[in-house]
Amino acid sequence: MSTDSVHLERRAAQRFDFHLPVCVRLAGSDQEGHGFTQDLSARGALFYTDFALNEGDAIELTLVMPSEITLAENMRVRCRGKVVRVAKPAVGSRTGVAVHLEGYEFLPDADTTNESATSFGRISALHQHRSEEPEAVEPPAVPRPTLVP
Repeated sequence: MSTDSVHLERRAAQRFDFHLPVCVRLAGSDQEGHGFTQDLSARGALFYTDFALNEGDAIELTLVMPSEITLAENMRVRCRGKVVRVAKPAVGSRTGVAVHLEGYEFLPDADTTNESATSFGRISALHQHRSEEPEAVEPPAVPRPTLVP
């Protein structure tokens, strides 16, 4: 007979080891800080930050949730939750914070741009712009070559 104790897993959702940048804000205030996650699940996260938080604080985390969790594509989300544990740092200044996530808000992706606009930006950067030309002058009607990616 073994004397080893049996450890029961209490987590309700699969945890993923993701080191993602995160923006942390106290709910209902404009105080915010930054950090990075150690692991993440659909119901919780463990992250490190220099931002002062206490157990029981209601917070909002903004991050890009990876496709492994959304089961679709990477999505920028704002998560509401409560701090359940704060671990003071043994070394350095970053505090470990465990948060139970209670809700999500999907946000428009600030980095998403129209592909043609992105291509145009890369191409137009190669050409010099002359600011001394009057804006009312139309360029000559010259057929433009089609760009193939």
